[in-house]
Amino acid sequence: MKWGLKPAWQALRREWMLYHMGDQRFRFMFDAPPENEWVSVDCETTGLNVGRDEIISIGAVRIVGDRILTSQRLELLVKPSKGVSADSIRVHRLREQDVAQGLEPDEAIKQLLHFIGSRPLVGYYLEFDVAMLNKVIFPILGMGLPQPKFEISAMYFEYKNRRLAPHMQSVTNIDLRFATLMDDLGLPLRDAHDAVNDAVMAAMAFTKLRHLNRLA
Repeated sequence: MKWGLKPAWQALRREWMLYHMGDQRFRFMFDAPPENEWVSVDCETTGLNVGRDEIISIGAVRIVGDRILTSQRLELLVKPSKGVSADSIRVHRLREQDVAQGLEPDEAIKQLLHFIGSRPLVGYYLEFDVAMLNKVIFPILGMGLPQPKFEISAMYFEYKNRRLAPHMQSVTNIDLRFATLMDDLGLPLRDAHDAVNDAVMAAMAFTKLRHLNRLA
């Protein structure tokens, strides 16, 4: 009896969210996702303060099974409402003149939502990117991104932790830095702080960790 409640509750929640969705043209986000498909997503921003900073680029790539479809990537520049600081330029190398002709945030988000569809999301420290995206999405939909989310650092932590002896699992610090985990997994590093490159690297890590954790 208890097992039957979960699908019923999920269906009820889905209907409630669809009813309260601001723009009904995005109902497809609640469709059943294509089997064995995900979208890896990354944002570059003017800073790390979710309340104050803005998105200036979005990169996303589809994953189908073990294939990363770089030919079907999404790469968008987004025009911020304020200037781009020197500190952020040093990180992502996007200058104010580079993003001046970018898309308005709501148009960029609509393109991203169509690209994602109902697919689950993948990313490295995805919580920050989702929070930045949801700032723009909430006025459009009245809600944030509803898709399931797969965090690369959490998947890597699980993989490394399961390889430790039980008495070491609570006392061993696991290095979750992106360069460290990519090197440990034997995966190539692209130039970091480029939204598409970061999305592709997260997709590579997800694909490998999905199999490692399944086999662990």
